[in-house]
Amino acid sequence: MMRSRELWTVVVVGALLGGLGVMLSVWGNPENSGICVSCFIENSAGALGLHDNPNMQYLRPELIGFVLGSTASALLFREFNSRGGSVPLSRLFMGMFMIFGCAVFIGCPIKLFLRLTAGDLTAVAGVLGLLTGVWFGLKGLGKGVELTTPNTSKGNSGHLIPVLFLSLLIFFLARPGFLLFSSKGSAAQHAPWMIALAAGTGLGVLAQRSRFCITGSIRDTFLMGFRVSAVWGLLAFIGASLALSLVTGRFHPSLYGQPGAHLDYLWSFLGMGLVGWISVIIGGCPFRQLIKSGEGDADAGLVVIGMFIGGALAQSWGIASTSAGVSLYGKAAILVGIVFVVSSSLLFREHKVS
Repeated sequence: MMRSRELWTVVVVGALLGGLGVMLSVWGNPENSGICVSCFIENSAGALGLHDNPNMQYLRPELIGFVLGSTASALLFREFNSRGGSVPLSRLFMGMFMIFGCAVFIGCPIKLFLRLTAGDLTAVAGVLGLLTGVWFGLKGLGKGVELTTPNTSKGNSGHLIPVLFLSLLIFFLARPGFLLFSSKGSAAQHAPWMIALAAGTGLGVLAQRSRFCITGSIRDTFLMGFRVSAVWGLLAFIGASLALSLVTGRFHPSLYGQPGAHLDYLWSFLGMGLVGWISVIIGGCPFRQLIKSGEGDADAGLVVIGMFIGGALAQSWGIASTSAGVSLYGKAAILVGIVFVVSSSLLFREHKVS
């Protein structure tokens, strides 16, 4: 296995994702948040006027690069396949609740491990939650809960998300009046746009080729142990991000005073647990959903739309956590999300059995 091309591709992608996650912070992105899909989505939703938090409005070039890089790779290697039609409304809502979980924890699974490897010990609760959520998701799959097999589409629905993100790139470059940009707050912290776009595009290409996914790596490890290449990609991510955090002086082990973190460990656990559970059911974490939508998966595209709605609502409704802790609305969103996932799983399982 150690000599396989697949293994080394995944290892390289994992290392680059972890390394660029640190370096993009060095180049200007918020600390411990060089790459965070949920943060990028909340920022981009604000830039499009979908919420009114003046500190969270910036159309993130990395996000655009992830999708367009995936599209370019899929077209180049003739893997672009328009497909979809698998329980679309459930996927839309699961995308929303996945972002709610990220917003309560303050970060997606990528940022979770970036925080951990920068010494943020509060992220341990999130890691335990993510592992638990993936485990629950696998138990559901074992009992017939499965939403990951889309039908081949005869239409062009798979092209919609790539076209949407191409439009966002044009908006970013043209800067029309309706596009909003923060002058303060975390959204005002960003790497030079050409570097951010290049990094996002490169990662989009490589992630499409390797199928790398944080929650997918954990899932495969639970199923098959260290025999699978995915786990080595995750270890490469952790190793690269830890090494660069040490080299750049950004490793500060502590529970207190960490950027973009809070001390409500139970809700960090539950938020990441919800993200892990949903990710297994729908076939990938937020990053993986972006990559799949770029290669023509309209089901993943609906998840992406749900994530944008979730990002907007997380800011508009006060669901997103701050360093002061988790709001009542954030706690309610997590509990409602858990009820939704449990009930959806039971209903879909009943549908398959019948």
